[in-house]
Amino acid sequence: MSSISIIGTGNMARTIGMLAVAGGNTVEVMGRDQSKAADLAKALGGGATTGEWGAVPAGDIVIVAVLYDSVVPVVAEYGDALAGKAIIDISNPFNSEADGLATREDTSIAQEAAKAAPASASVFKAFNTIFRHVLEKGRPLDVFIAGDNAQAKAGVEAFIESLGLRPLDVGGLEMAHWLEGAGLLMMGLARHGRGTGTSPSASPNFTAEPHRPPVQAVGEQAAPLA
Repeated sequence: MSSISIIGTGNMARTIGMLAVAGGNTVEVMGRDQSKAADLAKALGGGATTGEWGAVPAGDIVIVAVLYDSVVPVVAEYGDALAGKAIIDISNPFNSEADGLATREDTSIAQEAAKAAPASASVFKAFNTIFRHVLEKGRPLDVFIAGDNAQAKAGVEAFIESLGLRPLDVGGLEMAHWLEGAGLLMMGLARHGRGTGTSPSASPNFTAEPHRPPVQAVGEQAAPLA
């Protein structure tokens, strides 16, 4: 299984962390507020630990689970501590009305994060098209991945499979812009009659291995997408 560090203590950090623990992964939580990070690690169980903010993450895979406008500053702040890591950006850069993207048409949050990350790190976009409360139910879902490093991407795919989900490679990091657009599309569906229960689902023939029971949410309510 994988070793995972989660930067952030919000709802998506909690949900991905719980799935990661259930999948047999080693999980570390890192947050600016050490008490919140410690509380989340305790809630996750499974030997989850707490790391010091800004220190070298223990995990080979680092999930940046913060609001979109904090992703690049956090990656820049960690700096060389992220050398050699696979960094996953899960954010959705919606504008204030959630009817458009807050980024330029020629880039994405993940691409900007890659510019701020050490050259030896690999940045990926994933998880942003799945509503949090759908993800926590533990049903088979498709997770789209954009990124350039094939070897690191294979590790990210293995981690996603450990959650009982199906990874789908959409191409290089330049595709992150379109995944952010897909996140906006999911929000549009939710706001126009489909509700927030809509997320990309794996085909009926897909069997998640290993099978994981539904995750029980631990007391937080939040916006449906990361």
